[in-house]
Amino acid sequence: MKFSIIAFTALAILPAAMASPGKTVGFQQVSVPDPEGKPIAMAIWYPSDAPAADSPLGMFSQFVATNAPLAGKQLPLILISHGTSGSFASHFDTALALAKAGFVAAAITHTGDSFADQSYTGNQINLIDRPRQIRVALDYLLESWKDHAQLDSERIGMFGFSLGGFTTLVMIGGTPDLTQTAKLCATRPDAPECTFVKRRHGDQLEPVAVAPVWVHDERIKAAVIAAPAVGFLFEGGGLKQVSVAVELWCASNDQQAPDAWNSGIVRKELPKPPEEHAVPGVDHFVFLAPCSEALAKAAPAICQDPSGFSRKEFHVSFNRTVVAFFSRELKH
Repeated sequence: MKFSIIAFTALAILPAAMASPGKTVGFQQVSVPDPEGKPIAMAIWYPSDAPAADSPLGMFSQFVATNAPLAGKQLPLILISHGTSGSFASHFDTALALAKAGFVAAAITHTGDSFADQSYTGNQINLIDRPRQIRVALDYLLESWKDHAQLDSERIGMFGFSLGGFTTLVMIGGTPDLTQTAKLCATRPDAPECTFVKRRHGDQLEPVAVAPVWVHDERIKAAVIAAPAVGFLFEGGGLKQVSVAVELWCASNDQQAPDAWNSGIVRKELPKPPEEHAVPGVDHFVFLAPCSEALAKAAPAICQDPSGFSRKEFHVSFNRTVVAFFSRELKH
């Protein structure tokens, strides 16, 4: 197992991985038709030769060339899945870093589990439908997106945070057991996952009425998982079919998805040990993009970090490491 305890300053010496000199980042938003649900909102970052400018993105601002032409051919693609109540902007800084390094990065806002729509949150349908939504988005990118011919369908990776980490694990071959939630809550009724489901009046503690159909996708060749949620659903062999390389990031003081029954289960169940990085002294939300002032006021709980810790500085190192992993595994 490759394992490191990461202090954010320790990675500052890493070189930028395969960046394209002189390139800017192009950006566009698209609406992806979904035959089984509402259209899926997706944001796409990509290399471009067009001039960039400051542009708003929800409560953030980014320096991009909006709706500019894509530069390059046979480009690798990284899909991004956010956590509960997030959006396609949740990891925009990581998407920017990937695009600067020559990747196309595409993030969706999950139907039923976003800041604007929480109709699936806490329910079994959320766990089952998230991977399906990712496959719909991937099919669109490879078949219908106006620049699909410039993508390399053999070099696709995926990044997932929190419940997006769960989504990613399913996509690369994981098969969850939804009955594990009731088992966890019978022994650990105060676990954050259990209180969350009860607070949302969700059905994840109830028996499974119909056996779920889990969507996997062999087109995804590498995955970065950050602070995975509901990892306990994979206990007992749920990840035995995963064969791609995985980089696993953990927050040592994770109060939302405690290591013992989340990252710890993922670590144990993966057939091939992941390349693992533990960030000491921090909580779950450290992997979200550094908060703007507006976001810090609107959602202070996801923006609080330990005294003396800079999320902005950490993300410089975090993003470099993520880019380096995908560059290596996808041979970019």
